[in-house]
Order: sequence, then structure tokens, then C-alpha cells
Amino acid sequence: MTEPHRAFLGLGSNLGDRISYLREAVAAVPDLAAVSGVYETAPMGGPEQGPYLNLAVQLRTRLGARELLGVCQGLESAAQRVREVRWGARTLDVDVLWVDGETLAEPDLVVPHPRMFERSFVLIPLADLAADLLPDGFDVESAGLQDQVVRLGRLGSLAPLTDP
Repeated sequence: MTEPHRAFLGLGSNLGDRISYLREAVAAVPDLAAVSGVYETAPMGGPEQGPYLNLAVQLRTRLGARELLGVCQGLESAAQRVREVRWGARTLDVDVLWVDGETLAEPDLVVPHPRMFERSFVLIPLADLAADLLPDGFDVESAGLQDQVVRLGRLGSLAPLTDP
């Protein structure tokens, strides 16, 4: 892709100093245009674990989905993410959610993210940045999601929050 376009990444952390992991990752995201609020959510699936902090970021970038996957993996590596248990606790999880004008369906990368419209921890932060991407008529209250996700505030204003 040669012209700058919108792209969105979803970030989450539920292990260690969750706020610091998110802050460091956001600071390292290239072409950053906007950051959603920070939301606390219960984990979905996997072993018993603590709650996640989630946010979404918007980029104005020339990078394509494959290059953004490399960015995501680099951010996770910098946070010393360990992949031992599927859907297990993690210092940082970063997903490519959406890249304007690009669709991709490969074994290691599907864009738009295949489950982004099913997950409140993605939809609610994404609503802060790009309501135009949400399903028609989507509303947090009418969707009954307000009890599943707690808005904590802006990333820059939060004190460190460690896993319970």
C-alpha cells in the first residue's frame, strides 16, 4: 500500500504491570493517530486468569496487514510475551483488527480480524475511534455489554495496575 490509510490494532494485557505494558507498546506503535480509552474485561476462554486491560489504537500508515503483523509480534516480544498455553495469561497481546482497503485470509493472519465483531473487549474500544466500522445500530447499552467492560480512563492518566 502506498497511500496512507487507517489501520486498527487491539492491545490487551493481564499479566504483570498491565498499564506499563500497554503504555510501552502504544509508545512504540508506528504512525499512531489515536488511542482509545482503557477498559477492563474478564478473560474469554482458556485457563483461569486475571482480568485484561484492553484498548485499541488507530494508525495512519502505509503499512499493509502483513507488515502490521510484524509490528504486533515485535511489540509482544518487547513485552516478553510467552506462548505456552492457548488463550492463557499474557503480558501483551496485539492483534491486527482492520486495515482500510485490505482483506487477507491466510493461516497466520486474517484481516479484518475474524472475531472482532463478537468481542466486547474489541468493539467497545474500537467504538471510541471508529464507530463507522461497527455493525449498523451497534450501541454498548442496547447490546447489553456495559456490564462486561469497565472503562478505566485514558492510558496516560492511569496509575500502574498489576494482575490480581
